[in-house]
Parts: sequence; C-alpha cells; structure tokens
Amino acid sequence: MNTYLSELTIIIVTYRTDIEILKNCLNSINKEVKTIIVENSNNFKDIKEIENQFKNTKIYCTGSNLGMGSGNNFGLKKVNTKYALVLNPDTICEGNFFSAINKYLRGDVDFTIIGGSYKGNESFKPAGFFDGKDLKFAKYIKEFNLYEVDWIVGHTILINMEKFKEKIFFDENYFLFYEETDLCMAVKKRGENVYMCPDLIVDHLGWKGSFAINKKFEIDSIKLRNWHYMWSYFYYHKKNYSYLYSIKKCLGRFFRSIIRIIYYILTFDKKNRTIYTYRLFGLINSVFLRKSIFRINFKD
Repeated sequence: MNTYLSELTIIIVTYRTDIEILKNCLNSINKEVKTIIVENSNNFKDIKEIENQFKNTKIYCTGSNLGMGSGNNFGLKKVNTKYALVLNPDTICEGNFFSAINKYLRGDVDFTIIGGSYKGNESFKPAGFFDGKDLKFAKYIKEFNLYEVDWIVGHTILINMEKFKEKIFFDENYFLFYEETDLCMAVKKRGENVYMCPDLIVDHLGWKGSFAINKKFEIDSIKLRNWHYMWSYFYYHKKNYSYLYSIKKCLGRFFRSIIRIIYYILTFDKKNRTIYTYRLFGLINSVFLRKSIFRINFKD
C-alpha cells in the first residue's frame, strides 16, 4: 500500500501534561508522521527526553497559556504539509488509525475537516448536527466510510490545510470548549464538507491532558473547566446566532445554577457548589461581553 503519511503533521497542545500520558499518545503515532507539541507555557521540562525518544517530534513553547484554540493555531501556522491532525495529548490512536487515515491523504475526498470516533464509549457522540438531529440521519458515503455531519468532537480533527489559505483556523476568543464546534460552523457556512470517520478510533481519557490529572489541583480544574464551559456556551450562540438568542438559550441555566448553589451551600457540598458557582461566573462574564480571562495561576 502506498503511504501518504509524509503529507501529515500532528499538532498536540499540552499544558503541564503528565509525561507518561503524553508518551502513551506519542507511542501510538506512526513514526512516519511529523509531530509538533505546543506547550502552553514558557517551559517544557521534559523536552530532551521527548525529542530524543521520539525523533519525529518537535516541541515549541508559547510563553503563556493560550488555551486550546490559540495553542492549536500556534502549531498549525508551523505546518508545511498538506494535512494536519489536531490531537489531544490524552488520546491513544488505535492500531489501524494511520492505515485508515492514509486513504484520506491521497486527495480523493473533498473535505475540509474529518473527525474521529471514541473507543468503546457510546455515551459521548463523536459528531452531530446543529439542529440536534441524531447521527443516524447523517448521509453515509460508503466508498470512503464517512458520515457527512455539521460538527465533530475536538480530540481528533483532520484538517485539509489547503482549505485555509489565510491560515485562520480557531477563534482565539475561546480558551476552552466550543472552539471546534465554532470552527465547524464556519466551515459549513462556507459550503464546505465536515465528515466523521468511524475508523479513526482513539481511546480518549478525557480531561487528563493538563494539570487536571493532579488531585492536588482538582478544585482549580473544576473552577477553570466550568467557568469556561459557560462562557464559551454563551459566546458561541451569540456569535453564530444572536445576542438575544443566546440570552434565551442560557436563561434556564442561569436560574438553575442559582438554585443549585443555594442547595449545595445548605447541604455542605463544596464540589458541586464550586461547579455551579463558576458556571454562573462564566455565564455572567460572557453576558456582559467580557473576555474569557479566567485562569489558574501557578507559582512554579
């Protein structure tokens, strides 16, 4: 079989990522594929170990925590191949992943984005439609084993770089969440193709690609994740529909958060109180058109 993997570069954005989790990801990548790690800080302490062990890998530090969208933009601007694969650091590519992806690198399929699928986890949808339709309604292209969809999940995104002449990819107003959905929306508005391939299977650990794996920072992780989830949720709907639509969309979440905060205060449930307090904070900041500024600051 002819291989086109030299036409592919992988982008992995890290932030204080556990070295063993990152190694598991890198070990699952075909050695023919160039890999760029973007560390969202000013120091990647294991740089020599990684670059010595994985000769196909180059590491860049951004100097600060840019978030997922901006971090991936940083890496994508360094890509010189025809295709790029955005991959989360807490993923493991299954055995036939690269033989499956190879057929989409030949240029036979007109696509802008192709998303992957979860390994053995049917509780998470790998793709879907903006109107909420189920994946079973997707148009299936048997020849290439692809489903035509509106959006795909962000842990695995194959990008046709030739479709982005101006090198504008993710909206950098997002820090976490919805940046890939927003990208898919922009692609669909241009009349281009977004697909999901059930053969591009990854084992996704989920929220293990940064400092969140450290129990010491569990509460910090909860604050960051929930603040940005609601900030991005409101911003996405405001940007792609309207401010009024987003207000209506979030009104129920606003009142539910207040009720749950009160309930969890009364029941002394600190974890859930924190979740809904920071969801409320994120939503309020987005409603008042403030930037996604919330960060966790580490001294070390």
